[in-house]
Amino acid sequence: MALNIQTFKTRALTAIIFAAVMLVGLLWNVWSFFILFMIVLIGAFFEFAELTKKIPPSKPIRNVFLAFLYIFLPLALLMSLRLTYISGETENTMGKVIPCAIIFSIWINDTMAYIVGSFIGKTPFSKISPKKTWEGTIGGAILCVVVITLLGKWLGYYRTMDWIAISSICAVFGTLGDLLESKLKRLAGVKDSGTFMPGHGGFLDRFDSLLIAVPFVWVYVHLVMK
Repeated sequence: MALNIQTFKTRALTAIIFAAVMLVGLLWNVWSFFILFMIVLIGAFFEFAELTKKIPPSKPIRNVFLAFLYIFLPLALLMSLRLTYISGETENTMGKVIPCAIIFSIWINDTMAYIVGSFIGKTPFSKISPKKTWEGTIGGAILCVVVITLLGKWLGYYRTMDWIAISSICAVFGTLGDLLESKLKRLAGVKDSGTFMPGHGGFLDRFDSLLIAVPFVWVYVHLVMK
């Protein structure tokens, strides 16, 4: 397939702006984090509502409780992780570590799965997402775990097993989150959940992996790491 230069430029510029906004929101302070993910929550909720309107009545999923479980709860738990290590009015750097680890794990997993799959992917992973391959999925997960674990050891905040566990959870459940959103889009008969990011889709397209991974990381943090 010939490379469309204009499409490539649009996607690249959008990705750079998206990454810059995400990093500012993640790293500046608690309020920037809160504002960033409130925007994500509102955008994802409205996209979910629009998707469910397009799903045939024979397969009803129009349910406020499902929206709560799928969107509100994960983002509330992410904020909980962000606030976990704040003592009094003094913000501790530790509060940024786990949320950043989750998001970077998902970014690395998605990127490496795409790259590995593009080069050596041959075996379809799921009918829900025909472009995914087993080779890409496994390669992305392995590279995600390796990179995050090495970075974690360099930072020195937690045990090696914690970094392995968190990155593994994000790789596995992030992939499931991507498949779940793909299933919703297939039921609704649309390619993208929205258009807020030209060339990349909507809020759910960008944060589908995060929504499923966060609750499982939260459980690990509060049951194993505390």
